[in-house]
Amino acid sequence: MRLLGIDYGKKKVGLALSDDKGLLAFPKAVLPNDKFLVSEIADLVRGHGVETIVMGESRDYEMNLNPIMSRIKPFADELERATGIVVVYEPEILTSHQAAHFQGKTDMIDASAASIILQSYIDRHTNESGD
Repeated sequence: MRLLGIDYGKKKVGLALSDDKGLLAFPKAVLPNDKFLVSEIADLVRGHGVETIVMGESRDYEMNLNPIMSRIKPFADELERATGIVVVYEPEILTSHQAAHFQGKTDMIDASAASIILQSYIDRHTNESGD
């Protein structure tokens, strides 16, 4: 079961893919947040046989939703329509900072943040199911 992780940003969007078994997340790409974004992600979903899309749910230190969620929710709705796959949310706090800490600031930092989001989702669901 292949999963796609997304770290949404106003200017750039990081993408991560899981392995075929859905156990490990890997940075895939960083795309500009432009009018082609949804179609590019939909092509990637079809091309890689993605079954689940995991979107970072941006929260602050008190676990309240951040203002960017007002952009993320409509984007997720549009992505669901384009792919036919329900978008699930994974709470995320400071994933870009975590990625920078592990790898330094590179062009792939947003993809690395997406992989942290996706791996968190995978780990939580693996632990819940007892696998």
